[in-house]
Amino acid sequence: MNWNWTRFDDLGVHGLYEVLALRCRVFILEQGAFLDTDGADQSSWHLRGHDQHGALMAYLRVCEPGIKFAEASIGRVITAPEVRGSGQGRVLMREGLERCARQWPGQAVRISAQGRLRDFYSSLGFEAASDDYIEDGIPHLEMLWEPT
Repeated sequence: MNWNWTRFDDLGVHGLYEVLALRCRVFILEQGAFLDTDGADQSSWHLRGHDQHGALMAYLRVCEPGIKFAEASIGRVITAPEVRGSGQGRVLMREGLERCARQWPGQAVRISAQGRLRDFYSSLGFEAASDDYIEDGIPHLEMLWEPT
């Protein structure tokens, strides 16, 4: 996977289009309708993973501290259906956490995780930080990752 860590203004129209197309494919077509463009993209970092042919296969967004939570937060975590089950989601999250650790050394990262992915995020070092709640019709919980 070739990784690209970009601010919103540097995505370009083609980069933005590919991100929104993958987000729509997964978050809207697979998971049901919700407002994906929530106004946080413009002030966020965007991590994109392309395969050897240049196709976008993995993506996440990092909101700076104070945008979604007091801490930096990772969200909109996606792997394309073609690479699911290959471990690319784990690689994507590790890459995102490494980027956060470089950007905000020594600071925690908070996520709003889908409840069904609690074990996945726990395996990456996240710990539950809230009770379960419903977001966009899907059970979620806040989880916190503390740097070691």
